Amino acid sequence: MEEPMRGDVTAQRERLIEGLRIYGGHYAELGRRFAAWLGLHSTDATAALEIAAAEERGTPLSPARLSERISLSTGATTALLNRLEAAGHITRTREHSDRRIVTLRSGAHIQERADEFFGPLARRLDASMTPYPPELLDRFESFVSDLNAALDTHLAERADGT
Repeated sequence: MEEPMRGDVTAQRERLIEGLRIYGGHYAELGRRFAAWLGLHSTDATAALEIAAAEERGTPLSPARLSERISLSTGATTALLNRLEAAGHITRTREHSDRRIVTLRSGAHIQERADEFFGPLARRLDASMTPYPPELLDRFESFVSDLNAALDTHLAERADGT
């Protein structure tokens, strides 16, 4: 099998990145609409979703990890967590043997509201994926993982803002 010419790879990369950029825009808009639906600032809703998703994966977040995930300073994250906790959207617990470590947990209603809001989309995405063979979806999952690793490396190398 012939390897693609460099120009072919570049053109394909540009098309794929454009598709992912459009997807990212849709994802951001969906997050804004979810926030408005909950009556929250978009950053607060993003944080609540990050906390719920991490908890669902069995790897609950600490405030420091949340701060990294949503790109906020520790002070801004503390203020955000105070707002979410006061509204009953999250709780801070000390579950670790080292009592200084704080674990973030979502309120039950956040997961219920997220399921209500995102459930129709999940069903639509499932229907979109159904025609594709599992092996192809596995390869795409690996591809997206590789793209994210490349972006993570690039961002880490340019942590000074350059």
